[in-house]
Amino acid sequence: MDELTTSIVGIDFPNEDKSKSNRRMECMLCAPGDAVELRLEPTNPYDDNAVAIFSERGTQLGYVSAERAPLIGKRMKEGEAIAVFQAMHGSGAYIRIRFGGGVPTLPDPVPDIPKRPPPRQARPAQRPVYDPHAFCPDEEGPEFGA
Repeated sequence: MDELTTSIVGIDFPNEDKSKSNRRMECMLCAPGDAVELRLEPTNPYDDNAVAIFSERGTQLGYVSAERAPLIGKRMKEGEAIAVFQAMHGSGAYIRIRFGGGVPTLPDPVPDIPKRPPPRQARPAQRPVYDPHAFCPDEEGPEFGA
C-alpha cells in the first residue's frame, strides 16, 4: 500500500491554541491538493499512537482515526510520508497520504448526482369566493325585455 485516503477525526473540537481556532473552518479553507503536515504525538494523553494533522497555515485540522494511527505512525517512522488535503464531503473531511516519497495522487472527484426534485403537490382547485352582496344581472331582466 503506497497511498491511502483517511478521514480527519475531531474536526468539531476547538484547538488548544490561544484563539481556540475552529478546525472545521480551517478544513473549509483548504483546497484539494493543499499540503498537510502529519505529526506524531507520543505524549497524547488519550492515545500514544496519535497522529495530528495540520494545515499549511499551521492550524490543526484534527487527527487520524485511532484505528489507522498505529499503521500510519509506523509507516511514518519507517520512511517518508507526504499528505495532502483531499476533500470535504458531507460533514467530514479527508486527506490522502503517500508513503515512500512522491506526491499523493488525488482520485477523480465523485460527480454530484443530481437529486430528484420532490414530487409536485397538486394545488387545490380555486373556487370562486361567494359574495352575497355582489351584483349579478338577471338575464331575464328589463334590459332584455322581460
